[in-house]
Amino acid sequence: MPEAKPVPPVQPAAEGLSRRTSELPTGELAPFDEDAPRPVPPLARQDGTTLERLVGVMRRLLGPDGCPWDREQTYETLRKYVLEEACEVIDAIDSGDRGALREELGDLLLQVVFQAELGRREGTFAIDDVVEGIVSKLVKRHPHVFGDLSAADADDVLRNWEKLKAQERGRRGLLSGVPRSMPALTRAQRIGEKVSRVGFDWPDARGSRAKVVEELGELDRAIAGSDARAVEEELGDLIFALVNLSRHLKVDAEGALRRASDKFTRRFAHVERRVHDEHGGWGEAGQGDEHIPLAILDRYWDEAKRGAGESRDQGERHGTDAGHGLPRGNGQGEGGREGP
Repeated sequence: MPEAKPVPPVQPAAEGLSRRTSELPTGELAPFDEDAPRPVPPLARQDGTTLERLVGVMRRLLGPDGCPWDREQTYETLRKYVLEEACEVIDAIDSGDRGALREELGDLLLQVVFQAELGRREGTFAIDDVVEGIVSKLVKRHPHVFGDLSAADADDVLRNWEKLKAQERGRRGLLSGVPRSMPALTRAQRIGEKVSRVGFDWPDARGSRAKVVEELGELDRAIAGSDARAVEEELGDLIFALVNLSRHLKVDAEGALRRASDKFTRRFAHVERRVHDEHGGWGEAGQGDEHIPLAILDRYWDEAKRGAGESRDQGERHGTDAGHGLPRGNGQGEGGREGP
């Protein structure tokens, strides 16, 4: 876990807070004035009341004299920005930089306020409806805090949560609340978590591990049969089984693959630097199919691994890298790169 970096100090509170909605006629929000002071209370006094400033900014941007780009946006056009901002929040969390996290959470909050304001303009809902909706949900789903139900530990809380959600869903399925647009690995892990809470799961990691072996065998048979459709299906089943195994081992599959991809990217950057220094680059389009021999690229890859203080002994015992499974070069320009 990266060490958390401190957040730069925010503007201290000042006298003369901006005009509040309560001072205006019911339902009226003070027009946003960019020249008015915008004091930020100390952390101990922050309670979310400054959210109305963001609502005011959004109304100004969407108003007749606002921003042409903002006024053209719809729920559908904003969809990609919601995903992008959520991913940037994840990156900021992983970096341990609290200043970056504060900024990215603001960008994500903007998407919430933006869409809530679109809802207000079409007469369906607005920001206070969004807030009340989640407050009501949290109160209802925490009866061990706001009611008389007891929960011994976090597992009890999760089981109660799923039971309450099932009551809310009525006849809708247990998995209906898992978004199809989730990243595939995250979705698979959430599916496994949800069905596990109602008892549909292997009792321990051994059953899940055996399922991986079973699915790998089915994939091998599909590959041997040269059936492209079956290969895709069995590969999907194998990945799903691996995600279930990671869940039993208390590993976040999405995070594990992201870190593996980051590691590969860092090492390949070293390979690219060596190719640039020793060969002038990868070559230009139209210069034929000749590539730098894989044995040479493999040597640069090993340099990157040694630079990270890692050993390749385990991979060499079997002719493949333990982290990736790609064949190694044989010194004659054949084979391939080590894994990450």
